[in-house]
Amino acid sequence: MYGLLHFFEKNGFYVASRLADRLGMRATQVRLFFVYISFITVGLGFGLYLTLAFLLKLKDMVYTKRSSVFDL
Repeated sequence: MYGLLHFFEKNGFYVASRLADRLGMRATQVRLFFVYISFITVGLGFGLYLTLAFLLKLKDMVYTKRSSVFDL
């Protein structure tokens, strides 16, 4: 198990530097891009969840069935 972990730690962290070399950028800029994208996507998912929850609550408040006119 530790051999597999050591392999991925040794060879897996060169992704940003290899991508930066291919694009002609600095590795820190590529890493910052990945960090910012991860925060944005998590934030968008949470925002979408809150928006849908609000809309469903609003729909339930507006479209409640009333049995008669006197239930107002």
